[in-house]
Amino acid sequence: MSINEKQYLHEMGISTWELSHPERLAGYQSPTLDLQSSCKLLLVSPSCPENETAMMFERVLKSIKLTLDDALHLEPERLSLLGEHDLEWVWFAGCDVSNNINAKQLTSPLLKDIDGNNEQRRALWQQICSYS
Repeated sequence: MSINEKQYLHEMGISTWELSHPERLAGYQSPTLDLQSSCKLLLVSPSCPENETAMMFERVLKSIKLTLDDALHLEPERLSLLGEHDLEWVWFAGCDVSNNINAKQLTSPLLKDIDGNNEQRRALWQQICSYS
């Protein structure tokens, strides 16, 4: 990384680090998250559904003939760890979309922003219907 790049990152408030012994990481592979075959929908979102949003999440699952047992929540920063899976659906809620996953993809704002918002609910429903 050049000095100009480091200065630019510093001005943005981003700390930079340099490894003292990069050779110690030779051959290192980060662990992967292998999902059970029962997981059919992965909710990628900064926040896990709770209370009212969990009930709304369950209603959406029912509309695509899934249950809570068929779904798993994952924070966006952990998506790169995803390994083996048999996913049918990936729902990106309130985060950037990754096109590296071979599954039906839904995108939406955070679940708490959809609940009670007819326009957002309609947009989500149209995405679901586009796969039937």
